[in-house]
Amino acid sequence: MKYQPITCVWEVTMGCNMRCGHCGSSCTDPLPDELTTEEALAVCYQIAELGLKWITLSGGEPLTRKDIHLLVKRLSSLGVAVNIITNGWLLERETAQKLKDSGISTVAISIDGTPKVHDKIRREGAFDHARRAFLTMRELGIYTGAVTTITRQNIGIMKDLKEMLIGMGVQSWQVQLGLPMGSLKERPDWVLEPEQLKDVIDFCYDTAREGRIAIYPADCIGYYTKKELEIKRLSYRTDTVAPWDGCNAGIRGFGILQNGDILGCTSIRSSDYIEGNVKERPLREIWEDESKFLWRREMTKEKLSGLCRTCVYGSKCLGGCPNTRLTMNGSVYSENQYCSYHLALKEMKDKCARCKNSKSLFLLADTLMRQGNHQEAALALEQVLLSDPENADALKEKGYCEFMCGNYDLCLEANEKVLKQNEKDSYALGGYALALYQMGRREEGLKKMQQAVNLTGGKDPDLLQDLQYMLARENS
Repeated sequence: MKYQPITCVWEVTMGCNMRCGHCGSSCTDPLPDELTTEEALAVCYQIAELGLKWITLSGGEPLTRKDIHLLVKRLSSLGVAVNIITNGWLLERETAQKLKDSGISTVAISIDGTPKVHDKIRREGAFDHARRAFLTMRELGIYTGAVTTITRQNIGIMKDLKEMLIGMGVQSWQVQLGLPMGSLKERPDWVLEPEQLKDVIDFCYDTAREGRIAIYPADCIGYYTKKELEIKRLSYRTDTVAPWDGCNAGIRGFGILQNGDILGCTSIRSSDYIEGNVKERPLREIWEDESKFLWRREMTKEKLSGLCRTCVYGSKCLGGCPNTRLTMNGSVYSENQYCSYHLALKEMKDKCARCKNSKSLFLLADTLMRQGNHQEAALALEQVLLSDPENADALKEKGYCEFMCGNYDLCLEANEKVLKQNEKDSYALGGYALALYQMGRREEGLKKMQQAVNLTGGKDPDLLQDLQYMLARENS
């Protein structure tokens, strides 16, 4: 199959014994169309047949389903590792033992703060139940981790929570951003500002370096900073870490809702993103349908907006977490203000805007280019061109920087402006030709590159190398 899924999140019920202020699903009571035990067990076979390696059962509160241990047993017996996310309230010893006997792999317990803060967010007594659940898991030898949703309600007490988790013997800790969906959409004052992401990453970095508890920022936190990579390296205990490689939704994973609806991610809950239902079509058929998951499978950098549209990492990252963009801006194609690299670029852009000396900005851009920081250099040059839009040197350097960032249309535009001033500028013509070639206008690009070489009498080694590259590709 073209896309091989390895995992999914299955929201087995909307029923919950809490009414959390940040609940992304606004869970209350089970819905009437919830999959029956028979239907759910049948889905387990389809999950295994599709080749999934592991699955996360969530809710609502999954332990409110009386048959949850049957689902765990069926999945684990079929070779699928089963993780479960619970608030811990119902995780008494008997229930925990049932999960263990059923083959559970990991139990993740949601905990969002010190006792006072956690109980305020969830319900009175919730912290004590979670603490007892952690201790019970430890006694039974079940691998357990903590999951924390960060909002303005708890960002100030994360260090205190860390000490409590370590004291309870918790070994792993996932942290995620509270996004304005479900119940949290009604509490916008709880949602972090983009600038606070730096505080989250700094906290994760410091915690990872301490080495007392493994911390794992969720996919909505990142991307492309040295600190983020170091957090991964330390927590995963490996020197081989890969930068963010794009959202898994519809590519390597998917979500199942309580009624059997299939979507790319359970967080993206709009009916516009439902790809089918297992009551109507087999899971494999939905997954392999080439008309499904197109919002993700056909996502390109060019479809994004703002700084994400021109980001050097755009083709790989595709804007980071799509649900962050959807909930914050109303579209999966919008820019991601909660990206740490985006924040760094914004700071750089603001810094350049405050500088009124074009010569200093040009020198800064030249230095950044030599360091390989083409994205930042382009921002400095953009400011130069605001005050001097016909500056040929700035246009040529910006064209080069945009090319190196994969923004071939902007490279084309910059060099085209130079050529209007001087059609015999071989450097600008060469950049123009390369942009055309990369944009798929290969014959035209090849012709323009030959013209650029001819303008120099064949004496420019860089242009000759570019021409040879094009010819080699044409002949391969």
